[in-house]
Amino acid sequence: MEKTQYKHAKRAARHNRIRAKVTGTTERPRLAIYKSNRFVYAQLIDDQKGVTLASADSRQTKGTMTEGAVVVGATIAKAAVAKGVTAVVFDRGGFKYQGLIAALADSARGNGLTF
Repeated sequence: MEKTQYKHAKRAARHNRIRAKVTGTTERPRLAIYKSNRFVYAQLIDDQKGVTLASADSRQTKGTMTEGAVVVGATIAKAAVAKGVTAVVFDRGGFKYQGLIAALADSARGNGLTF
């Protein structure tokens, strides 16, 4: 198995393990995170209804990816508070909780979300 295939397989396994335990409800939706090589994406998902309540991404931001992650965290938190949601469950998407993921989470917490 090539190194990149191994890396993707490990992330997929971590994501499946997380998703087996984490589900979003109407009162407490799931904050799902995805990061590509260039951008960071976040969604608030109600898994019971199968609906995305809000989403944000870093495609329009300038600067580093970490700065983009901070902007995405603030944007998704403000959208959630506007919809009356203050508590969420955090789905890091199989990514390690460091760097961009931690920056996004800290920014979301700083703007009104609890998890």
